[in-house]
Amino acid sequence: MTLNAIRTMGAIFKVLLVAVTVAALNGELARAAASPIRILAFGDSLTQGYGLPPGQDYPAVLERVLKAEGLNVVIVNSGVSGETSAGGRARLDWSLADPKGAPNAAIVELGANDGLRGLPVAEMEKNLDAILAELKARNIPVLFAGMKGPRNFGSQYASEYDAVFPRLAKKYGVLFYPFFLEGVALEPSLVQADGLHPNQAGVEAIVKRLAPIAAQLVQRANPR
Repeated sequence: MTLNAIRTMGAIFKVLLVAVTVAALNGELARAAASPIRILAFGDSLTQGYGLPPGQDYPAVLERVLKAEGLNVVIVNSGVSGETSAGGRARLDWSLADPKGAPNAAIVELGANDGLRGLPVAEMEKNLDAILAELKARNIPVLFAGMKGPRNFGSQYASEYDAVFPRLAKKYGVLFYPFFLEGVALEPSLVQADGLHPNQAGVEAIVKRLAPIAAQLVQRANPR
C-alpha cells in the first residue's frame, strides 16, 4: 500500500469518526429534547386531591394546562393526606428516589396541617427549611407554595406562622406562590363540604393562578 493510499484511508477514517460522533451527539440531544421535565408535587391532601375524582387533583390538572401551553412535563403526585411538615421531611428521600427517574423540579406545598393542629411554628419552619435545603443540595429547582395560619390560635400564632413561608422563600431564592388557596379559601362555591379542601372548580382556580409560576419553574428545571 502506497503512502498516499494510507493517508487517504486515514483521512476517510477521520471523517467517519467525526460523522459517528456527531450522529451520537445528535441522538443524545434528540433524546434529551424528547424527555419530559419531571416535576415532583410534594405535599399534603391539597396535593393528593382529597375528595376529588381521579385525574382532578391539582398536579394532574396543572400538567394538562402546561402541556396545552406546549411544555413537555410530567407532574408526579406525591401528596399524602393529613401529612405535616415533619411527615414530609421524613419521607422526602424516598419520594425523590423515583424508579422512573429523579425529578427535574419540585413544587412544595406543606404546612396546612401543622396550622390546623396548632403545632409549634418553629418546628414547622425547621422541617420546611430542611426540605428546601435538601432540594437545593440536589440542584432541584423549587416552587414553594405558602399557607396562611389559622386565626383561632390567636394573632401571635397566625403572624408567626404567616412569616415562615416568605422568609424561607427568600433564604433559598425559590419561586414563591404566597398562598396556595388564594381566591379559593372561604369561597363556598370553590370548596368541598368540609370547607377546607377545594372542589373541582377550586382546583381549576388554583391552577389558573399557579400555572404562570409553574411555567417559570419548567424553565429553571435541569434536564437529566
